[in-house]
Amino acid sequence: MELAILIGLQGSGKTTFYRRHLAGTHAHVSKDLFGRSARRKQQRQLRQIAEHLRAGRSVAVDNTNPSPVEWTPLIVLGREHGARITGYWFPPDLQASMRRNAARPGRDRVPDVGVLATLKRLREPRYSDGFDELRVVRADGAGGFTVVDKEKEEDAGDAPARP
Repeated sequence: MELAILIGLQGSGKTTFYRRHLAGTHAHVSKDLFGRSARRKQQRQLRQIAEHLRAGRSVAVDNTNPSPVEWTPLIVLGREHGARITGYWFPPDLQASMRRNAARPGRDRVPDVGVLATLKRLREPRYSDGFDELRVVRADGAGGFTVVDKEKEEDAGDAPARP
C-alpha cells in the first residue's frame, strides 16, 4: 500500500500524470474536487485518505503540496496506516505551467498570482522529510512523462540508507 504525494505547480501535469500512471492502482484525492466554496478541505482530505488506507487501498494526493507544511500531515497519516510514502516531484517550469494553466477552461484556471504564490513556497522534497521513495517527473515533450528515482545520496547523511 502506497501513499503517493504529488508535488508541483498548478499546470505542471500532476493530474494528467495521475490519470496515466496511477489511476489503475491508486484512489485519487484532491482538494480541487471539493469545489471552491467547500469548507475544511484539509480535514476532509485527511479523512478521505484515512478511509482509503484503512480499506487497504493505495492513494495519490493530487494537490500542489509545495512544502513540508502540506506534506508532513500526509506522511504522518500514511505512517499511521502502514503505507509506503512516495513523493512525486514535478520540478518547476513556470512558463510551461502558466501556458497550460491559461488553457484551462473557466473556473479550472488558477489566477496567475496563485501560481506565482505557489512557486514562492515550492520546495523540493527530501528523504529527510520522511519519504520512503522520491521520484522526479518531467514532461517528455511528446505528451508523456519521464520518471526517474531521486538518489538518496542527494540528501547526504540526512536519512538512513535505502532499503
